[in-house]
Amino acid sequence: MTTISPPRLETQSFTDPEQAWSHLAHIYHRNTSFIRAHLDALASGKAPEGRVRACYPQVEVRSTSYSKHESTLPYGFLHTPGIYRTTVTAPDLFRSYLQEQFAAILKNHGGTIDIGESDTPIPLHFSMPPDERVDGEALNALSVPLRDVFDAPDLAHTDDEIANGSFVPRKGGPYPLSAFTAPRVDYSLFRLSHYTGTAAQHFQNFVIFTNYAFYIDEFCRVAKEYMREGHPHYESFIEPGNVVTDNMLRGGTTAGSAPVRAPQMPAYHLTAGGKRGITMVNIGVGPSNAKTITDHIAVLRPHAWIMLGHCAGLRNSQELGDFVLAHAYVREDHVLDADLPLSVPIPALAEVQVALQQAVGEVTQTDGVETKKIMRTGTVATFDNRNWELRDQAEITRRLSQSRAVALDMESATIAANGFRFRVPYGTLLCVSDKPLHGELKLPGMASDFYRTQVNRHLQIGLRAMEILRDQPPERLHSRKLRSFAETAFQ
Repeated sequence: MTTISPPRLETQSFTDPEQAWSHLAHIYHRNTSFIRAHLDALASGKAPEGRVRACYPQVEVRSTSYSKHESTLPYGFLHTPGIYRTTVTAPDLFRSYLQEQFAAILKNHGGTIDIGESDTPIPLHFSMPPDERVDGEALNALSVPLRDVFDAPDLAHTDDEIANGSFVPRKGGPYPLSAFTAPRVDYSLFRLSHYTGTAAQHFQNFVIFTNYAFYIDEFCRVAKEYMREGHPHYESFIEPGNVVTDNMLRGGTTAGSAPVRAPQMPAYHLTAGGKRGITMVNIGVGPSNAKTITDHIAVLRPHAWIMLGHCAGLRNSQELGDFVLAHAYVREDHVLDADLPLSVPIPALAEVQVALQQAVGEVTQTDGVETKKIMRTGTVATFDNRNWELRDQAEITRRLSQSRAVALDMESATIAANGFRFRVPYGTLLCVSDKPLHGELKLPGMASDFYRTQVNRHLQIGLRAMEILRDQPPERLHSRKLRSFAETAFQ
């Protein structure tokens, strides 16, 4: 079958990040428009005279030296002489990010940023925005299957080999320039819209995950209060369905409609300029959800994510309502065993730990020994069995005691491990809501009081910790601790 493609554009070299991005965006928009135009023609009854194909834009850089550089940024380096490449999608969404990566490479290595067309086809599904709808009835009525005319997603281009460190390039390259290929990013952008009910462009660079709707209710209350009072930093509050409430300083209007059905893992965004706001996601219960959502948010390259939620306290000295700051994790969640071996330690990151501890002190107005009375630092065990209490207690208790665990939950180690895997700074601050090993459980009335008094304070600590992290320079927050031997140059 004949292949119908737009005229191939010659690769161009740039020393200016803005110009490089502009040419990349031109290629992307031209090629996706080409695919959509043929889809529209097909829907109206005009079949193309061949197979329609257009490819993703490609970024390529070269290094000819092993010379070292003085930059303290943990990214922007080409580890070995050779050619480095990556495909790119959604250039408008990643404009600031891409320009920052281009600038770091040019500063460290000189040379040029070469922008051209790759050989990776853009699937029909990814040639349009996630929220765009097509004429389904017309397309379903066609006698020609869409896959006979257009490219479909190819799983060979959407795996995590690069991020996992299992991809082995040939000597001299091409080496991967980014941890994620364009099809892998597109896959996650579509999944984010599906799972969270909000568009990818609303996600902020500082993300809080929770396993309880109480925290979301409180986050919504606080965010709307910020909008009414004219908070000086945050511009708008966005809820599922892309319902936008503007800060009163920007008019205070609300636009959009809530979805008919609640999304599986709803996301809420307290936005600020440069995406320096806070996103909060209710991931529900379990490590599978925790892995799923962090797999997809990772492609947005956030600056930090933390877990706020409830846990089982494992020590008799703990009280209901005490906090646990995780400094190590026992990974019995199993969802990442194939991607990240259990032999790999998941270290605590000093920058995030200090921010969380400082936030606890500020919000609770305690210091030193007084803070230690309400917060314990220790190991958190994450299980994949919510009803672990129904198994042999002696065997489980022994393992937990040997690990020195102070708390147990179902999500924290997964979120931390995926942060490690995807080079996203991570942390965990949990609140003890029961002590099953000691028979200390909440009665219904006690639970209501517990949630009423503790959730607001816990959320305020999370918000304050993110503000502390937001004010850190990139070279401190994006620690080199998370970078591997042969690391991609893109953050």
